Amino acid sequence: MTNATSAPSSDAPPWHETAPRRVRDVTARPLTADGVCWVAAHGGAGASTLAKVLGGTDIGCRWPDSTLDEPARVLLVARTDAQGLLAAARAFNAVIDNRYPAGMDLLGLVLVADLPGRLPQTLRSRVRMLRSKAPMWQVPWIPQWRLGRQVDRLPKQLVKLGRVVQTTQRGGGR
Repeated sequence: MTNATSAPSSDAPPWHETAPRRVRDVTARPLTADGVCWVAAHGGAGASTLAKVLGGTDIGCRWPDSTLDEPARVLLVARTDAQGLLAAARAFNAVIDNRYPAGMDLLGLVLVADLPGRLPQTLRSRVRMLRSKAPMWQVPWIPQWRLGRQVDRLPKQLVKLGRVVQTTQRGGGR
């Protein structure tokens, strides 16, 4: 049996309550201005798939690292289930608390549908709260992705997000 209040883990995302608190090092070398990175708020968020389909760098469940020449521009990715939205809220709280690398630019939140159909009211309320904190893109349920397949034509939501990624990859603004 595991204890939900276990000791801090260095494996936890930097925004998780069990992650050790670190002071932001403002003297570290800057993050690179080139490109965009996908940061998963939690495992299984869809960051790897989005990076593969739209471009950019998938860096997993952590903030970008200047020692690895990773991009400063971040798209945070979460699923639309309760745990995914909670993980996204924790990541936003880390940004509010200045627990992120100097020079990081959070472009916004990408929510990936966890199931087809409309979200329950409780989850829609959480989405509204998150939308008030940063720009947001919502990716609909794509059944082919569940099977590891490509889609013939991207949904319009992904086309719009792809434009943001491509503009950012070329060094443009939001």
